[in-house]
Amino acid sequence: MLVPEVQAILDAAIRRHPSLSACEAAITDAFRLLSDTFRSGGKLLVCGNGGSAADSEHIAGELNKSFRLRRPLREDLKRRLQAACDDGGLLADRLQEGLPTLSLVNALALGTAFANDVDPELVYAQQVLVHGRAGDTLLGISTSGNARNVLQAMKVARVLGLATLGLTGETGGRLVPHCDVLVRVPETETYLVQELHFPIYHALCAMLEQQFFGTERGG
Repeated sequence: MLVPEVQAILDAAIRRHPSLSACEAAITDAFRLLSDTFRSGGKLLVCGNGGSAADSEHIAGELNKSFRLRRPLREDLKRRLQAACDDGGLLADRLQEGLPTLSLVNALALGTAFANDVDPELVYAQQVLVHGRAGDTLLGISTSGNARNVLQAMKVARVLGLATLGLTGETGGRLVPHCDVLVRVPETETYLVQELHFPIYHALCAMLEQQFFGTERGG
């Protein structure tokens, strides 16, 4: 069972979007995987195409800074910043704790160069090879589950010892055998799948924030 404060966030999301009850167990598994990743010092890598690329950026934005809760720095870090420089007090007061998350879609120079010079289907796989470490998690978002560049990234992630998390439509497509956890929403048309992806990853971000900056720290 999830702690009540975390479970309440998921319950509220399902009340607003009742069709998500079909994948509640998978969402819970995704939360546990991500929680274990961050707790053990790992990071989250995220990739997708089109609207799913925008979702990747959105997820990174919610996790790298405060979302719904305040995330003040630890007192020891505040003291070190304050002692380090004249404006250390400003840094200590305004910087926020985060959960290390890297969107792979925003590497514009690398992505275009690799696509032009090597292979456009391997742009995400190349970044996983460079940035991924055992203990990290790769989240691949694909409405069909068949995005080739996401699939190739998942293959590399598994070889390197990363956990793999998929967010897809109803069938899961070709990603199914490459995911440790797969959240399949009960829709098949692209825009309808995307409409359900949004409340899922918002709920996961809120749940993780509550776990790390609310429940555990009394925030």
